[in-house]
Amino acid sequence: MAKKQTTSHSNIVIGLDIGTSKIAAIVGKVKDDGEIEVIGMGTHPSKGLKKGVVVNIDSTVESIQRAIDEAERMSGIQVNSVSVGIAGSHINSFNSNGMVAISHQEVQEQDVQRVIDAAQTIAIPGDQQVLHILPQEFMIDNQGGIREPIGMSGVRLEAKVHMVTGSVSAAQNITKCVEKCSLTVDNLILEQLASAEAVLSEDEKELGVCLVDIGGGTTDIAIFQNGAIRHTAVIPVAGDQVTNDIAVALRTPTPAAEQIKRQYACALPQLINQDEEIEVASVGDRPARCLSRNTLVEVIEPRYEELFQLIQAELRRTNFENKIAAGIVLTGGSSMVEGAVELAEEVFHMPVRLGVPMGVSGLKDEVSSPAFATTVGLLLYAKEHETFSQHTEVGKRKQTMSQESVLEKMKNWFSNSF
Repeated sequence: MAKKQTTSHSNIVIGLDIGTSKIAAIVGKVKDDGEIEVIGMGTHPSKGLKKGVVVNIDSTVESIQRAIDEAERMSGIQVNSVSVGIAGSHINSFNSNGMVAISHQEVQEQDVQRVIDAAQTIAIPGDQQVLHILPQEFMIDNQGGIREPIGMSGVRLEAKVHMVTGSVSAAQNITKCVEKCSLTVDNLILEQLASAEAVLSEDEKELGVCLVDIGGGTTDIAIFQNGAIRHTAVIPVAGDQVTNDIAVALRTPTPAAEQIKRQYACALPQLINQDEEIEVASVGDRPARCLSRNTLVEVIEPRYEELFQLIQAELRRTNFENKIAAGIVLTGGSSMVEGAVELAEEVFHMPVRLGVPMGVSGLKDEVSSPAFATTVGLLLYAKEHETFSQHTEVGKRKQTMSQESVLEKMKNWFSNSF
C-alpha cells in the first residue's frame, strides 16, 4: 500500500463540516492554476450535535474520526489540519464603522489594518468571541464605494465592516472535538459564508442575493449586495423539525421518518400523483402500513412554508426584501425536497434557484449536491484566505478568527495612531 502523504507536503486543504445530521470531510489539492481538485471525501451520520452545537463530545469525536478516516483512505493523504464550519443559534452579527488618519497621504497595508482594527474596537459580551471581520467598503475623504484602497491618496480612511461573533464555549467544544481526533483547526468559518463561496456567482453578490442554507438543525442566511456581505442570521428551524413532524404525524420511528423524507418528501401537493401510496413503518412490532403520499405532503408543506415565512420576516425586519434583485438561492441537504423551490417562489414572489457547489474539479460529481455546499465552500474559503499548507511550512494565513481581547485591540490602535 502506498505511503500516505501528509498535509504539510503539498498544497492540500481540508474542509470539515460538523453538521447536525452528518459530518462531511473533503480533501482538496490546490493546483498551480489555483483550481481545487477534490481527491477524497468521507461522510458519517452525525451523533452528538443539536442545532449545530456539540452536546456530546465523545459521539461527535467518533463521527468526525469516521469521516476523516474515509477521506484519508480515498485521497491517500494523512490529514493533520482542517478548516471547520461553525453554525448555531449562538451566532450573532452586526455592522460597524472605523476611521483613521492616513499615515503618509497614501493608503498602505498598515492603514487598512488599523482602520479594520478601529472598526472592531467595540464591546462584545464576555461569552462571545469574534469569528469574522468582513470589510464591506472603504471611504477616503468621504468618497465611498472603494473596495481596494491601497495606493490611493487621501487624508482620512474609513471602513464599514460586518462582524460575526459566536459563543466562546461552542467554539471551544468544536475545537476540542477536532483536536481529540489528533487534528489542528486551521480556522473556524461561518457555514453560510462557506456555502456562499461554493454556490453564489459574483454577479448575484453584486446585484443582491439571499443565500438560504437549510441544514439539519439550523437554517443559515447570508445576504450579499454590491459584492459584499451585508447581513447574516440563523433560524433554528430546519430539516430535523420536518423529520420530527413526520415521525409524530405518521406514528413512525424517527429513523424511518428520515428515510421517508429523503425518499418521498414533497413540499407541494400539485407535484405528486394523488393516488400514490407509500409504506410507513410502525412503532414496536406492529406491521407496516400503506398511506397516501398526499398525507406526507400535508405534513411537510406547512413546515417549509413556515420556514420561508420566517426568512421573509427576517428580510423585512432588516429592510433587505427589496434589495436582493437576484432573488433567493436555496442550498443545504434539506433544500433538496421536491417542490421546495416552487413553494419558495410562491412565498417570496421572487426568483429562487437551487444552489449546487461549483468551482472544483476531480471528484466533482460526488460533491455536486446542495448537501455538500458547506464542505466544498470550506475548501474554497480556505484557499482564498491561504489557510492551506505549502511544502514543509504552514502557509501564510489571513486569520478570520481574532483571539485578541477588545482591550488589546484598542491598545494597538492607539499606539499606531498617536
